[in-house]
Amino acid sequence: MGTRRIALVLFVAACLSVGIVAGQAPKPAPLPVNTDPVRQADLKRWLTTLASDAMEGRVNGTDSLVRAGDYLAAEAGAIGLEPGGDNGTFFENFQVTGARTVTNRSTLTVEVNGQTRVFRHGEGVRFPPFVGGRRSFTLDQVEFIGYGLDDPALRHDDFAGKDLRGKAVVWLGLRGPKGAMRVATEFLRPAAAAQSGAAAFVGPTPAAQAVAKGEAAGRPPAGGPQTPTIDFTTVRPLDDAAPPPLALNVLQPEAFYSFLLTGSGVTYPDLETKANLGAPLPSFTLKGVKLTFNLDADYAVVRSNATRNVVGILRGSDPALGNTYVVLGAHYDHIATGVSDRLPAGPAPRAAAPAGAAAPATSAAVDHIYNGADDDASGCAALLAIAQALAQGPRPRRTVVFVWFAAEERGLLGSQYHATYGPPSDRVAAMLDLDMVGRNADNRPEAENTVYVVGADRISTELHNINEDANASLPGHLTLDYRYNDRSLEGMMYFSSDHYSYALKGIPVILFSTGRHPDYHRVTDSVDRIEFPKLARIARLVCETTKRMANLDHAPVRDRRGPRAGKGHVGRIAK
Repeated sequence: MGTRRIALVLFVAACLSVGIVAGQAPKPAPLPVNTDPVRQADLKRWLTTLASDAMEGRVNGTDSLVRAGDYLAAEAGAIGLEPGGDNGTFFENFQVTGARTVTNRSTLTVEVNGQTRVFRHGEGVRFPPFVGGRRSFTLDQVEFIGYGLDDPALRHDDFAGKDLRGKAVVWLGLRGPKGAMRVATEFLRPAAAAQSGAAAFVGPTPAAQAVAKGEAAGRPPAGGPQTPTIDFTTVRPLDDAAPPPLALNVLQPEAFYSFLLTGSGVTYPDLETKANLGAPLPSFTLKGVKLTFNLDADYAVVRSNATRNVVGILRGSDPALGNTYVVLGAHYDHIATGVSDRLPAGPAPRAAAPAGAAAPATSAAVDHIYNGADDDASGCAALLAIAQALAQGPRPRRTVVFVWFAAEERGLLGSQYHATYGPPSDRVAAMLDLDMVGRNADNRPEAENTVYVVGADRISTELHNINEDANASLPGHLTLDYRYNDRSLEGMMYFSSDHYSYALKGIPVILFSTGRHPDYHRVTDSVDRIEFPKLARIARLVCETTKRMANLDHAPVRDRRGPRAGKGHVGRIAK
């Protein structure tokens, strides 16, 4: 699990974590002999190979990731999956391009009751570094939504009860309402806007203000004049007519909002005074307003690396439902080699330890390979086990797509590519993601039967209930902990793994994870610390949920009611 864009939030979430909810489920009873669809021996064989030193950390852009991909493709074929990649292979190839913006000529034209004003990039507004190919689009439904913030800690939600899909969303106030933390305004604000389904969102951010001030002062770019800078990384062609959502930052609030609010009955000075005090701001529709986005930029490629997802398919048996899909995913890339670290002796500690704690130097041995056994060879092995179980049993009615993602650690890039160029989002019933499913959170013994479930209810209440029913049907069912689906900073885990690329397309998702531990992103994340009985139980749960999704006679209803199952929640949710 990894994406740098929310590392700070995940650190805060880890600090807020106070343990596992009380009232654990009974210890699981063993399944009857010879009836177990998920075998620990297979899990151990797959995981041991993926996390071996021979794989050298499965680093993006290296031969080590190629070897890992080749291994996964061979195993997927051996258990009966069809190739789901390019040209009859298991490989879905894509480019990871790091580029800089040479010139950005993009403009925003604001029309208010027939009067227009043009705001150019760097003059009044700031467009994102990557706007795709040259194009123009107009939005005539514009909503002002106060601070544009959903902050559960303050019981403040500017998005509640609003249907913003396909609209332009405008907010105000750098600091947010009184009592808001900076981490909330910087991370929760854009996340909530993206989840709202808005086509564009416009408002000031501290980061954009700082960049603009640095450019105005003539400061050199980060890295110095000898280092080519990278403004953005993308898996899309640079000339792609990338659809919204488009995020614009307001650099000159007085000029922008004073004109935008003309005829609304609300003035910018009044809103600014309230925002500076952290007082409540109103929400209202901006009638007679149109926003036209003219996107036009030139780019220079700094670096480009070819990589690939591994995709296998289990064809559905139903003539109609076979053309709809359940997608299962896990990422097979990891982070690095060549960084020395002391290798602790002996098994993983069983006492509680702080998340991210340094590994103790109790051995003279030095390890240079980040094996990534839990992150995320555990999810990759579980995916193979689920595929094998489904291939050996009655064929599901829907087609099940298994994707082992590359470039998750570089910002969910592999899943972004597949979610964009894979099966159409309106034909994907659900996406289930496994990321770090082989350990106990912080090595706590009381977590041995716990799995964190994230996102299940946000887009589809029905999906949450299907997963709950699947768990209840299994012998020795797991304890489903929803703390990281909470409407709080802990809930930012929702944005941290590959399922989120599908959630942005409106697809119901679930992330299954067993949480952080002291070996996260360390050389000590090794096979000997994996809890294989627990890994098998989680694979059985995901397999059962997949069966129910793949055999459902309708796609789960996308009611988009947001997170309701949070810390302490148990059971189904009333529809």
